[in-house]
Amino acid sequence: METHKKLTIGLFGFGVVGEGLYKVLQQTPSLNACIKKVCIKQANKERNAPASLFTTEKKDLLFDPEINVIVEVIDDADAAFEIVTIALHNGKAVVSASKKMIAEHLPEILQMQKETDLPFLCEAAACASIPVIRNLEEYYDNDLLHSIKAIVNGSTNFILTKMFEDKLDFNESLLLAKQLGFAESNPKLDVEGYDAVNKWAILLNHAYGIVEHPDNILFTGIQNIQLTDALVAKEKGLDIKLIAQAKKLKNGKVAAFVLPQFIQNGDPLSFVKNEYNGVVIESGFADKQFFYGKGAGSFPTASAVLSDISALRYNYKYEYKKLYHHIPHELTNEFYVKVYVSFDDWKFIPRDKFEWIEEWHAVAERKYLIGVLPVQELKQHTWWKENQTSLILTADPIIDNLDIINLKKRSLELAGII
Repeated sequence: METHKKLTIGLFGFGVVGEGLYKVLQQTPSLNACIKKVCIKQANKERNAPASLFTTEKKDLLFDPEINVIVEVIDDADAAFEIVTIALHNGKAVVSASKKMIAEHLPEILQMQKETDLPFLCEAAACASIPVIRNLEEYYDNDLLHSIKAIVNGSTNFILTKMFEDKLDFNESLLLAKQLGFAESNPKLDVEGYDAVNKWAILLNHAYGIVEHPDNILFTGIQNIQLTDALVAKEKGLDIKLIAQAKKLKNGKVAAFVLPQFIQNGDPLSFVKNEYNGVVIESGFADKQFFYGKGAGSFPTASAVLSDISALRYNYKYEYKKLYHHIPHELTNEFYVKVYVSFDDWKFIPRDKFEWIEEWHAVAERKYLIGVLPVQELKQHTWWKENQTSLILTADPIIDNLDIINLKKRSLELAGII
């Protein structure tokens, strides 16, 4: 694609994001990009665009020689993968916002990009309006990236904000999120962490060269958080957020997960409220950098799609430097986390699995403890998600295996055993 070549777009999907993109493109004529055809499922639905623009036949887009860019913003992951595959093999650049599809098919997508040497851009799949993928690709060298910590799901963040600030319980907050259009009609994907872990699988690739299926990343959502947890957090001057985190350990491997976490009041992520997203990147020389923006909605997501379309004018492609030009990092579960666990009954809590317990409050109806667990325990068992149990990481949760060994050794020395 030559510089400033005219972009003729075939668009799949005309929902919130697709229609947003159509409106935005009308307002940016300087981009030299136009939508030639839009493929939709239901032909007879009323839409705010000329009827001649629409088709229900995907071949009208995928095999049209004039169309040189396919933009795919549908919510069917299997159909999206088929569209991407045919488009790349037909010599068309692709822009996608389908995080589930990308997260589940990352190895195949990487392979197709190698084979076709065509751009596949997906900024809208991670944090909507925040240009986090491009920043990880261009500005952060693998060896210097210490950690990345983020709020990547606007719906869950909205619910937690309402629980904290308006003292609504979980179900009331969820209902409000649905009414305002921040949560899906089936909110399980947001609430139980599936959406966030899909985004995290994508970002781990751009941050550390890690190619891992989301099923292999430790995650849960906010479905078990109780109003009492929010009150305990308030007492301690903390917030609760659903946090996606990755951190390089002393052995060079990467700890990564998506779990609810206590956040200290001064932490940049404590200022991220309602449907906003936030990303804190910590690197060797730049120290901490904080990105903030809307993580959901028509125009914020369309703006990320537009940014990718704009980059195609210069034939921009992800180079995947961390994957191809360095030795990629490896995901590990060999570390410990400090956790807060609240529950109704002691009998459901395997106290022997804790490395140590620092605090326990057993008097109130809703009991809780703070202690240290090996991550393998959370990976292998589900007691921490069952029987009304709520698990939330502490503010600085990751403890390196080496630190645990040294702590044990020190306690034995103090006890005079060694």
